[in-house]
Amino acid sequence: MKRTLRTTVLTVGALIAALGLPAGPAQADDIAPRIDLRVLVVSDGGPSTDAIAAELTAAGTPYTEIDLTRSDRTVIDAGFLADTVDGRPRARFQAVVLPSDNPFPAGSAEMAALVAYEQTYEIPQVDAYTYARPEAGLQYPVYGGYSGSMDGAQAQVTTAGKAGPFGYLDGAVPFEDNDPAIGESYAYLSRPVAGADFTPYVDAAVPGQSTRGSLVGEYRHDGRRELVVTFVYNQYQQQFRLLARGIVEWMTGGVHLGASRNYFAVHVDDVFAADDRWNTQLNCTPGDVDCTDPNAQPDPIRMTPGDVDHAITWQNQKNFTLDFAYNGAGSVDHREDHNGTDALADRLIAQRNKFRWINHTYSHPFLGCVQDTSVVPWKCATNADGSTRWVSRNEISDEIATNRVWGQINGLPLENDELVTGEHSGMKVLPQQPQDNPNLALAVDDNDIAWLGSDNSREPAQRQVGPATTVPRYPMNVFYNAGRAAEQVDEYNWIYTSRAQGGSGICEDNPATTTCLTAPLDTATGYAQVIVPLEKRIALGHVLANDPRPHFIHQSNLAEDRIAYPVLSGVLDGYAALFADNTPVVNLRMKDIGAELQRRADWQAALQAGDVTAYRIGSTVTVDAPVGTAVTATLPSGTTHGGSAFGTAYAGAASGWTTATAAPLTLTLPSSADAPTVSPADPGKATKPAPGTRVPAGVSERVPYGADTSTEDD
Repeated sequence: MKRTLRTTVLTVGALIAALGLPAGPAQADDIAPRIDLRVLVVSDGGPSTDAIAAELTAAGTPYTEIDLTRSDRTVIDAGFLADTVDGRPRARFQAVVLPSDNPFPAGSAEMAALVAYEQTYEIPQVDAYTYARPEAGLQYPVYGGYSGSMDGAQAQVTTAGKAGPFGYLDGAVPFEDNDPAIGESYAYLSRPVAGADFTPYVDAAVPGQSTRGSLVGEYRHDGRRELVVTFVYNQYQQQFRLLARGIVEWMTGGVHLGASRNYFAVHVDDVFAADDRWNTQLNCTPGDVDCTDPNAQPDPIRMTPGDVDHAITWQNQKNFTLDFAYNGAGSVDHREDHNGTDALADRLIAQRNKFRWINHTYSHPFLGCVQDTSVVPWKCATNADGSTRWVSRNEISDEIATNRVWGQINGLPLENDELVTGEHSGMKVLPQQPQDNPNLALAVDDNDIAWLGSDNSREPAQRQVGPATTVPRYPMNVFYNAGRAAEQVDEYNWIYTSRAQGGSGICEDNPATTTCLTAPLDTATGYAQVIVPLEKRIALGHVLANDPRPHFIHQSNLAEDRIAYPVLSGVLDGYAALFADNTPVVNLRMKDIGAELQRRADWQAALQAGDVTAYRIGSTVTVDAPVGTAVTATLPSGTTHGGSAFGTAYAGAASGWTTATAAPLTLTLPSSADAPTVSPADPGKATKPAPGTRVPAGVSERVPYGADTSTEDD
């Protein structure tokens, strides 16, 4: 992607005059201005500014967006950027994001206003994607640089980048190359202009040369600071996800509302039970309600004591804990069929404290409507009057309570308010069951369930089911009915190839499906060479997107060929190779994930209602929010709240949630966190805006947690 860029040719004096602010350095009697904790994003509709906006959204950092493509947009001028509140100069934005170093026509008064604003209040500017040129502190690429594809290239965080905003990375910044037939990343590699105050933070080797060129760097000039980014990206690409945190920390000086962490949790369903096996001849799973072939004979897959030992060894090596969603009847039935013995249950119970445990119901029944399996696909059975027959409240409650008691008798360390039903049943399942079983909410209430697992592919948003809040879980494409790699590949081929190639034709019938295969995978090599890299990339993408939702697999995937481990190890090993020790994977249990998602939703609601404002004056950050609001922020290490340390350490900063017990909430930054000053003046000659002031046309007041989580290429 290339753009023609034009520069403003006004003098610095003219720029200062355009904003109506005094020129010259700050004087001894200067005062600390109020800097509102909000970012200004000026967008031209390109993917790079959209990516930064998405990062702010996910973190919970408020921003205002101006869309340059709209004819009715608000004009950027002195009054829009700054005003006076209670006699104190106020900068309305703590940072500015532009689509390039200057997206405006030559002689633009808007660019002049931005330049003067940045100079006066020491406001940093991010050039989301700009051409390498002297106006951005870089030589033109034709002078020993490079313009072209970066697909598959290996960039590197420089020493200055590690000491600065990208210190949470180990160093490597690999660029994706997911499809050799598609250009995914375009970049300009260049060296700083001679004499320019330019510090590269991320660079890469110039092809065919022994030199390196900047991809991300800081350019200081004319009393301003710019983060100059010279490669294009979208919000889903790994290279951006790796650098997004540093871009935000640089532009905000590490002081902003919102927080971002890298989460990974894995639920293993059906523990103690057995999972039916895919039949490679019948192309269905005997034991499943839709596998009606008269020759279908179930062939169950169940873990062994050796698989338990392997799981513990793996956890110790990866410093990671799996969540086991268990069905007690699986062990009871096994003992009945094997003269009272169950070596698997004995080993799991002996090692119970090595794992986290979740109630998955006693016998894993379908808890929605009563299924009529006389047809394929099944349908909901009906009463004589045509109404749906539902599994009863007592049946559901017994499944929950009996499994809980079984777990307690065997000493499992449970959280009694967590539940995952078998197949997420009881909740709506399209197309057969378009509504929840009305008895589910009642049974959940009977058993004091607060957190209920749901399928993220069906319902990505949290919702209430009686007193319980759902916790959406990502299904991994490691199938429940596969214990061996060859079975996984055979079923994968059946699902994702055409009928002419021996497949089911699902992809032909659903052209929007993105994982369709052009040819069947080799059953001997397809899992390791195709499926594992794809599933690793998808899951790692969730980890890097500040998304705490758990992933789920099944106990069968830890048995036999143990096919889950290459994917899980790939995610954790890939992560460890990219991030520094101060930025570990956060491995939460289900109820803590649910609480995190719920706090985010409440935070979003408070911002949408206009109930939260935040600003910095000198070393004090003030957050005005209703008493009881959980406030999220990222601040320098050493920040205090009420005399106590704020937040917890992560990625070189302190971040987390704190509850506003009094209004306003005040946080004190450490003395090392410098703040700008300005001369007493009336910037923009504006007055304090009245509460409830309407947003001007063409301006979007953005709030967090509404980002699209689909995967798209640029």
